[in-house]
Amino acid sequence: MRKQKKMEPGSDLNFKAKKTSEKLSENVHIFANDPSLAFFRIQEHIRKVLPAILEKRAEVLSLQSNLQGHCFDMEYGVQALKSIEKSENTFYNIQEILKTSIFLKQQLKYEESRKKTKKESIKNSVYKRFSAHLALELPDLPDFSGVMRDTTQRMETIIATGQGLTNISTTQSNSTELQRSHTTLH
Repeated sequence: MRKQKKMEPGSDLNFKAKKTSEKLSENVHIFANDPSLAFFRIQEHIRKVLPAILEKRAEVLSLQSNLQGHCFDMEYGVQALKSIEKSENTFYNIQEILKTSIFLKQQLKYEESRKKTKKESIKNSVYKRFSAHLALELPDLPDFSGVMRDTTQRMETIIATGQGLTNISTTQSNSTELQRSHTTLH
């Protein structure tokens, strides 16, 4: 068996005081360094997480602006639908006016076709009546080809000889002859 060491009463107290002071100094050391260790851990965590948080924040802001734009579009669409609902009477009036105009166009077309057929029937009947009572015999007209050939030859000779500028009086007399002969032909 072992022998127990007998300790003195003062040594036991020294031992306990030493242990207590070690514990206290250790706790003071922990209390003094624990906040700095905590801040180090927090700083390490922030360095790791901050870029991802900033990226998510930018994404959220982008989504927010897109959502706000879509909300404005939706409000504009709702206002447009409400204004269309208010304009139902206007569309009904337009529809009625279109129906009336189509009906009037059909009536005009019918009246025009009726007038054309009436004119044709009157025209045919007037001509038929006139031609039935009238016997028209046209007299034989003389042959004018010789007069025309003679006039053409005179004009060609005037142009070919270049007397158009020098003999204006001759040309004027010839043109009066042409006019006379032309008027006498009719």
